[in-house]
Amino acid sequence: MKALLSGNEAIARGAYEAGIEVATGYPGTPSSEILQNVSTYKTIYSEWSVNEKVAMDAAAGAAYSGRRALVTTKQVGMNVLSDSLFYTAYTGLEAGLVVLTADDPGMFSSQNEQDNRHYAKLGKFPMLEPADSQECKDFIVRGIEISEQFDTPVVVRTTMRTSHSKSVVELGGDPAQAGDVGPFTRNMQKYNCMCLWSKKRHPIIEQRLLDLAEFAETYPDNFISWGDRDMGIIASGVVYEYARQVFPKASFLKLGMVYPLPQKKIKEFADGVKKLLVIEELDPFIEEQVRAMGIDAIGKALFPPCDELLPQTLQRIARENGLLPPVEKTLPALDTPDLPGRSPVLCAGCPHRSTFYLLNKMKLPVAGDIGCYNLGTLPPFNAQHTMGSMGASIGVLHGMGKSGLPEPAVCTIGDGTFFHAGIPPLLNMVHNHGKGTVIIMDNRTTAMTGHQDHPGNNYTLMGKPTKEVDIETLVRALGVEKVMRVDAFDVKAMGKALKECTAYDGTAVLIAKGPCIFVSRNPQPAYTVDADKCVACGTCAKAGCPATIKIDEVNPKTKMKKAGIDPVLCIGCDICRQVCPTGAIQKPA
Repeated sequence: MKALLSGNEAIARGAYEAGIEVATGYPGTPSSEILQNVSTYKTIYSEWSVNEKVAMDAAAGAAYSGRRALVTTKQVGMNVLSDSLFYTAYTGLEAGLVVLTADDPGMFSSQNEQDNRHYAKLGKFPMLEPADSQECKDFIVRGIEISEQFDTPVVVRTTMRTSHSKSVVELGGDPAQAGDVGPFTRNMQKYNCMCLWSKKRHPIIEQRLLDLAEFAETYPDNFISWGDRDMGIIASGVVYEYARQVFPKASFLKLGMVYPLPQKKIKEFADGVKKLLVIEELDPFIEEQVRAMGIDAIGKALFPPCDELLPQTLQRIARENGLLPPVEKTLPALDTPDLPGRSPVLCAGCPHRSTFYLLNKMKLPVAGDIGCYNLGTLPPFNAQHTMGSMGASIGVLHGMGKSGLPEPAVCTIGDGTFFHAGIPPLLNMVHNHGKGTVIIMDNRTTAMTGHQDHPGNNYTLMGKPTKEVDIETLVRALGVEKVMRVDAFDVKAMGKALKECTAYDGTAVLIAKGPCIFVSRNPQPAYTVDADKCVACGTCAKAGCPATIKIDEVNPKTKMKKAGIDPVLCIGCDICRQVCPTGAIQKPA
């Protein structure tokens, strides 16, 4: 049977067909949909773990116990789980374990362009890279097989394009029914990474790499397609698909396993062509290894190390460098109007709006974190000044406080990010007598990645009821004495709480609680503007709501356009009414 699936949907199907029984991860674009789809297969236990390292450790525990396991993350999440991934590379496993890293060339939703292929070389484990949805499914199955054959975790790397693009997939059959696991394997010299025993494992790992390199020579997804031998191209992943479009007559070595590489096959291919190109997104990961074999290849000398290598980019570079003939005829340019730029904004009804409106007025230094609230950096708020990694805001705030700044400082962190990586730095602030205000923006969900659950919710990924962790109780248990909880939609109360917390000589936590509109699903009737009362002061616009618009009527004195409210976008959150100085914005009758 065939189905049209995205890469992420195909990975979930592959997990089912591979007989995976435990799947863990942390949401992050472009990987989030994998576990959401895995959770529809009831033979697989699936969970959103509190962070990627926890997900990796849980999957390792399942694999140590004889259950096949899957971990999913986006590329920066590999930095969090790498410590645990590296120890599993040394220990090996009782059952197959696949780690899925979804990379993001082009930085569509990431703070960097990170090429996670390097992890394979650093951690000494195999890495597969699918090119389309069919391979996304198949490579999970093959990854489990390789994992169990060579006693190693296997990493499968996708990119945003393979994650989200759809193609036809030939579905396989149902997996064999899983049996009961036996008693836990008591093999401490293998599974306990005490230095004495771990040292003895290192030569085993090196031999395993040699065995994997020999396996790569016959691995079916490393294959040569002979064409015009004037040009040979080595490529993997979605770039292989792009290169085939741009160079349809060339010879190709398609790599499904990008580490370790099939050196004999690469040399055979290089000897069979006049000119060898290595085309890969971001770093010269394959090119450097090919050159280390003494093979002359052209790669990053032509193809840039930044952004995606889309077909149009490859085609332009190829024409500029004489690899393709110049274009003889071009289509006439379309006469299209210049469209106005549009900055990303917080959604209408977002509970974060009041916080950033007030922080802008207070002109405080603000350390930010990963989430929707990073939009507080942009106009009209301009109220967030740093953003690094998950949970970094609290640590940065601590450093700001210890630096002796002449003004009080605050940080923002979402509820999901707080559970992920905010608890240890907050504990550190308390222990080390830190000073600053931590604003936990509790919108009841992991919003930016698609509204996934976290320990602050009362349900799991599999829809089962669970214990809801109260953030205030947790924060007080960490030793924070100054804790305030405020309705995020109450601008006056938020302003009072911010002034009180920032005046406190120590670590203060302000919990700004208000549900994301996509969680509450409770929009209220749209507000209206009394044009006679509106003086076109623009205060409502400073709240940054996309439902607030300008109308044609102007203030006769200032000639500025007056405000209006788009009834389609407005969900009646009330913030604009609260900030309006003239009372022009009114609740619906």
